[in-house]
Amino acid sequence: MATRYAQDGDAAGTFLGHPKGLFVLFFAEMWERFSYYGMRALLIFYLTQHWLFSDGESGVIYGAYTALVYITPVLGGYLADRYIGQRKATAFGALLLTFGHFLMAFEGDGGQGSAALNIFWLALSFIIMGTGFLKANISVMVGQLYPLTDVRRDGAYTIFYVGINLGAALGSLICGYLGQTYGWSYGFGAAGVGMLAGLIVFTVFRPLLLGRGEPPIVLTKVREFTIYGLSVASVGVIWALIQFQSVVGGLLIVAGVVLVGYVLFTAITKLAPHDRDRIFAALFLMMGSILFWALFEQAGSSLNLFTDRHVDRGGVPASMFQSVNAIYIVLLGPLFAGLWTVLGRRGWEPSAPAKFGLALLQLGAGFLVLVAGTAAAGPSLVPVLFIFLIYLLHTTGELCLSPVGLSAMNRLSPVHMASLIMGTWFFASATGNFVAGLIASATGAESAGGEGAAREVVMGVYTQIGWISVGVGVAVLIISPWIRKLMHLDTLGDRNVGGDLLGQPEAGEPQAAGLRPETSHHG
Repeated sequence: MATRYAQDGDAAGTFLGHPKGLFVLFFAEMWERFSYYGMRALLIFYLTQHWLFSDGESGVIYGAYTALVYITPVLGGYLADRYIGQRKATAFGALLLTFGHFLMAFEGDGGQGSAALNIFWLALSFIIMGTGFLKANISVMVGQLYPLTDVRRDGAYTIFYVGINLGAALGSLICGYLGQTYGWSYGFGAAGVGMLAGLIVFTVFRPLLLGRGEPPIVLTKVREFTIYGLSVASVGVIWALIQFQSVVGGLLIVAGVVLVGYVLFTAITKLAPHDRDRIFAALFLMMGSILFWALFEQAGSSLNLFTDRHVDRGGVPASMFQSVNAIYIVLLGPLFAGLWTVLGRRGWEPSAPAKFGLALLQLGAGFLVLVAGTAAAGPSLVPVLFIFLIYLLHTTGELCLSPVGLSAMNRLSPVHMASLIMGTWFFASATGNFVAGLIASATGAESAGGEGAAREVVMGVYTQIGWISVGVGVAVLIISPWIRKLMHLDTLGDRNVGGDLLGQPEAGEPQAAGLRPETSHHG
């Protein structure tokens, strides 16, 4: 079925069967993730070892920071949808991120009495605001390169997700090694260089994006630069929020109620029945993602500290183990993409909600495996094998949820709500990340029994969250057929850039693989 998307892609040429613009977005996001995960690998150690915050304080700061990183895409998505378009939003976000990462290289004398601590808060604030403009919008642009029923879409999002994790792996290895071997400024400086590379790639190869993501209105320079100016001024608000983490928790509650209420109101009062049901399904997936990220994001905080203190690492800096998850995804991502395609063609592919249930099962199993390995080690250091195992199970779970969720948000949302729904998806991640900080803080609770007792505290928390995740995963699997029906994949039709329906399969015409009503689609 020919569409304008397909015709544009054919005119510009393809690479590996996909529009060349996909690989522009791939490399831009790869370098952005290099910088983000390179900094993330060092952040918990920077907080505890350089700024001398306690484990509990560091966990809450880490959670507030990562929550704000995922809540700001709501603002960035809204401004892109209404005014500046996804391409300009992504470029502006990359510029802010580059500045923020280079600011991280100013470490000062350390300790909470250092004046350089304010530069640190400012650096985090620029990174948060920059991510808000870049993160949701670059993901939306991937979807804009394909028709809604194009069987290449899931493969495209998985390729894109591999780019994310290739950057994350390299960032964790390079920045982690430099930061813990030669000094913090070297690690954070390398992250800044990576972000600059991403900005250059996105700018130079802009023509390959085929005009996707341009402003939806005639955008005057005055309005455009007013948006940019107010956004930079808002960095000051974030600078205050990141220092008062309890305010972030309250903000998440209030903003969450307002945001979900607005989405529900819009779905109920303004959308056709099938579009409304798809929004309900998307919101269900978002709820599942909150629990997933609350537990998964222990990787950068409590699990990172546990690896540093209680695991036989063979002298390898603990921050470098942050690359294990990303390396697994690079290796396993293509296998999962192929698996979903093969299963979809045979009508055996699990539905998107069922994949979420499987993700939670594997996530919980990962924690329980580490608990078992720690118990078997007794008072000795835990064999590093169990760190590789927990990351393996968390990675296979992530591959059942994150690329599926990215694709689902783009597919299930109406065109005029695309960036808003994608931003809401990242808002759910923000909530999960803040809860992750509270969980990490609980693992850092003071214990009078020394290192052995401290390890028991961590394992006690991991046991609880492991079983909770397994239980919820089973429940999601049970109700997944009903959620799948809400997605109405059999009535999805392709839309052009303006949102007009381009076409649906004619009666009796085979539908695209993975879109049959008796099967579900990867996201």
